[in-house]
Amino acid sequence: MKATDGDLLKEFTSEHIAKMDEIINKYKGKPGGLIPVLEEVQVALEYLPISVQKRIAEGLNLPLSRVYGVVTFYSFFTMTPRGKHLVRVCLGTACYVRGGKAIAEKIEKEYGVKKGETTADRMFTYETVRCVGACGLGPMVLVDDNVHGRVKPTKIKEILNQYN
Repeated sequence: MKATDGDLLKEFTSEHIAKMDEIINKYKGKPGGLIPVLEEVQVALEYLPISVQKRIAEGLNLPLSRVYGVVTFYSFFTMTPRGKHLVRVCLGTACYVRGGKAIAEKIEKEYGVKKGETTADRMFTYETVRCVGACGLGPMVLVDDNVHGRVKPTKIKEILNQYN
């Protein structure tokens, strides 16, 4: 099964496809080129759906299973669109007992997402983490690289509105 331009045009512009092909051609025939291709294509397209993985596999003359295996093995690759901002709620012991679980539940209810999902408007991708190493400031919410400590569930919407 080939990844045709028609399949790709459902999700990406012709400029995106041309950029992807340019990246693939840059590494074609070079040993160890798969991960750099995946990294650069993800930066260009923001995510790596199956249609893109097929195009990469064909371009690098690799089995799709190998490309898929690398994408699903490494956590920094994503097969789904990511939000403009990454929201992480700490659920380490200190944050959990101080209200981290209530914050997580508020985000899930208020924004209609579960852990690992992106809001419909692609503004936020929501994740949980086990510990951020600032237990005295718990419960913690990180938005991108910004740390918000001693967060109350009632303040989460106010915090996230800063990023719209």
